Order: sequence, then C-alpha cells, then structure tokens
Amino acid sequence: MNELDATDRAILSIVQRDGRISNARLAERVSLSETPCARRLKRLEAEGYITGYRAELSHRALGLGVTAFVHVRFAVHDRALSEQFEREIRAIERIVSCHNISGSADYLLEVVATDLDDYGTFTRDVLRALPGVSSIESMLSLREVKRDTGAPLL
Repeated sequence: MNELDATDRAILSIVQRDGRISNARLAERVSLSETPCARRLKRLEAEGYITGYRAELSHRALGLGVTAFVHVRFAVHDRALSEQFEREIRAIERIVSCHNISGSADYLLEVVATDLDDYGTFTRDVLRALPGVSSIESMLSLREVKRDTGAPLL
C-alpha cells in the first residue's frame, strides 16, 4: 500500500461518512478537479483502503431491540474446529460481529434479537449448538452510547 497524503485522507474521511457522495461534490470538497479525484478514489479502492459501500440500517426501526455481547469459550483448541466455527458464524445474519480474542474467552460475538425471548431461543438453538462451544456468557446492552463504524484516520 502507498503512503496516504492529506488529500487521500480527506477523500477517505468524506466517503466513509457519505458513501453516496457524487464525484463532483467530492472533488469540490477536496479541492481537486473531477478526473483526478475519480482516479484517486479508484486507486484507494484498488489498494484496499475502501472495501465496499453500504447503507447503515437502524436496529430499532427493524425491530431488533436486544443487543448482546457474548463470550464464547472452547474446551478444546483445535484449528479445524475453530475454522468450522468461524465458517458457520459468517453465515448467521444476527451475529453482526465476531472477534477471536485473548483472555478468558476465545471469541466475542455481537448478536441482535427482537426481544429477550428471541435471544434466549437463539442462544439455546444456535449458539450452544455451534461446533467447539463449551460455554457462553451473555452481556446485554442496556443502552448504546456510541456507534461509529468508520475507521480513525490517524
């Protein structure tokens, strides 16, 4: 990857907040003409700085009133079992993030559900049945204080 200059960082900052911005407006905001701006944007995409564009959906509007953070522990640490677990996790839509972590747990999941009954059923029928899982510990979010899916441009 190339070094990012101030203009590249400005482009990244703007498009991560507004992925639908037109090239004309983006070029104006970063003080470039349209063609060089479009070239820079394509280069940032090609070099992997920009991995996609998407709409941010409201959990509340979609009826997803429960967010749980789940520590998942394995009894046996086997590479093939972990790979199978990760493949299955990727296919479950209500698991919105999964991190392999250090500490007392092996994975940290962020799970959404419509309500506590729905979350309980999901835990019983899906989470506990995943390959390798020996125990889970759920922490329920009482209130979301901050959600920013953007990356800091240090």
